[in-house]
Amino acid sequence: MANKANGKISMESITFEDGQVKLKKNLGLFSAVSMLTGLVIGSGIFVSPVGVLENAGSIGLSLILWCIGGLAAAIGSISYVELGTSIQTSGGDYSYIGKAYGNVIQFVFVWAYLLIVFPIAIAIVALTFANYVLVPIYPDCTPPESAVILTAGFIIIFLAIINCVNVTWAARLQNVFLVAKVLALLAITVTGFVWLGKGKSQYWKKPWEGTSPKPVDWAKGIYAGVFSYSGWNYLNLVTEEVKNPEKTLPKAIWISITLITSLYLCANVAFFTVLSQDEMIDADAVAVAFGNKALGKMSWIIPVFVACSTFGSLNGAMFTSSRLYYVAARKGQLPEPIGYVSTKWMTPIISIAFQAFIAVCCTISSDVQGLISYGTFFETMFIGLTVSSLIYMRKKYPELARPLKVSLFFPIAYLVFCFFLLCMTLYEGAKSSLIGIAICLCSLPVYAVGVAWKNKPASYFRATRSLYTFIQKLFVCVPEDKVCMD
Repeated sequence: MANKANGKISMESITFEDGQVKLKKNLGLFSAVSMLTGLVIGSGIFVSPVGVLENAGSIGLSLILWCIGGLAAAIGSISYVELGTSIQTSGGDYSYIGKAYGNVIQFVFVWAYLLIVFPIAIAIVALTFANYVLVPIYPDCTPPESAVILTAGFIIIFLAIINCVNVTWAARLQNVFLVAKVLALLAITVTGFVWLGKGKSQYWKKPWEGTSPKPVDWAKGIYAGVFSYSGWNYLNLVTEEVKNPEKTLPKAIWISITLITSLYLCANVAFFTVLSQDEMIDADAVAVAFGNKALGKMSWIIPVFVACSTFGSLNGAMFTSSRLYYVAARKGQLPEPIGYVSTKWMTPIISIAFQAFIAVCCTISSDVQGLISYGTFFETMFIGLTVSSLIYMRKKYPELARPLKVSLFFPIAYLVFCFFLLCMTLYEGAKSSLIGIAICLCSLPVYAVGVAWKNKPASYFRATRSLYTFIQKLFVCVPEDKVCMD
């Protein structure tokens, strides 16, 4: 089960040092790039082009808005490089917000991600996977809602089991499906450029025709595209498992963002070459419409590739997001069992299972566009809060070691971008945004009772201890600092 050497015991994803168990550094540069690229490239590029074009009104402005989304992700990621190399603990945004603003704001963050951001993100990708994988089964009609929900729930549970059993398997799955993602976009890109090479450029003759003159439409177009770039900050959630993070994190982020932006632009050029604007806007699934028109009998390749792409994205999202809950439980801000480690597989089994359960519940809603708008608002808000923590900690902790110190231009520029998006979102959909804010505020009484109140009755501790013992026996898991060393 383990090899003993120099007082250190190594396992799949856990190591023992000084009598304590810690997550093992399994992720090198390729795995980190694969993980990050796999997280970002998922359902977004196959869903968002329609929303971007619909709001931009023209091909030319659409491509500019896609570039703005990639530039914003790059600027934000530069701030995260400093945060990730200065505070090298898993949890990403959670750890940075806690260090800067304290436990209360940190709890509000994990509450929102626990109930809104991560479950919705996983549900969106799972539902997109289900819709595309069911296309060959229902070629002449839209797949039934019940079939989509069941398929989405099944794939979430399947990947949860994989992530529970072996972290290395999860990383290898990510590497394999990264290739599938790139092949999917390359297939679309090559097909589009072949059409251009044959002189089929009729849709490019007036690229600015129909451009919307309204800044609010530009903002809505950017917002639609931002969803396709979401996930660029998730690698920081597993900093403790990254080898040599001072060098690996910045390289992985910059390589990934450049690759992703280039692939997205090329894919959009292909879409605009094969499909007219009306065909794109009317399409239920733009990639399927593209395949049907450009590939004929081979059009089945596109839904297969898209399913593989979303499968890999879903796997990466489950791997990284479960670490946030794990770290929060380790700090005492979530119930203790969420921080338990499986004694057999050495993975945060309860964290993964808990996250999968909430995500499966979210799949009950089949309104993907509604879920996108709802989840992206809160992700943008908390990423902005995280980036602001970099500026705040420059003053609060001037002595903090910063292996890579970035110019304040980058966090300030990203905060302006976030403020712009949030204002536009509140302007367009104030009701849903205010409901979500109310859910976040509900975390305050929960924090007061569950975390801040230390002198609870003895009966409470007896009841919870019995429950925790039952969970340990059921899942064969223990707190990370109590794993047996024999």
